[in-house]
Amino acid sequence: MASRPYFGPETFDFLRELRQNNTREWFLANKARYEAEARDPMLLFIADFAPRLRRISRHFRADPRPVGGSLFRIYRDTRFSKDKTPYKTMVAAHFRHEAGRDVHAPGFYLHLEPGQVFAAAGLWHPDAGTLTRVRGALVASPERWTRAVSGPAFGKTLELWGEALTRPPKGYDPKHPLIDDLRRKDFVVAARLGEHAACAGDFMDRVGAAYQAAAPFVRFLTQAVGLPA
Repeated sequence: MASRPYFGPETFDFLRELRQNNTREWFLANKARYEAEARDPMLLFIADFAPRLRRISRHFRADPRPVGGSLFRIYRDTRFSKDKTPYKTMVAAHFRHEAGRDVHAPGFYLHLEPGQVFAAAGLWHPDAGTLTRVRGALVASPERWTRAVSGPAFGKTLELWGEALTRPPKGYDPKHPLIDDLRRKDFVVAARLGEHAACAGDFMDRVGAAYQAAAPFVRFLTQAVGLPA
């Protein structure tokens, strides 16, 4: 059911202008716009999405606190980056597993950026131990993995993203029927949505549908890393 849109063209206009004027001076002069056109709409989306996310999985959290919650900070960490621009040119949210602050856990992610809007889920750049556990689960339960990534809703809505090894990982049979999945370094699925969709009244429904389609995939990963699913 469509409702009042959370985001509008002004959200993306602000982010485009920030991309062209990524300085502290410009941002401070336009901070009220950031809060009104990007931050606050995302915080409202997060708050309203919380009940729907609990229906998809009761172990994941949509936390609308402006600091320490699901919202990604606008400030970039430039300490180890050649790119010293101080601000991110997107607004995003990460819906973590209830244990996700303590361990490397799967999560749901929402990304709004000019030219790139998507809803994603899974494990991005997991550490070596987590990656080993996921690969072990694929070998131990190949049928369950296949079901998780082959349902009608999955194929219609989602695509697998991320990096993969060029060779089979050490210790795994190169002829294993799931060798392409075993070579993955990221276990992420995403639904491309677009700016027009983000500004529509049914955007929350689209995000919810993407996460629902990804739920078996996330459940497999969550169980693989030893967390409640």
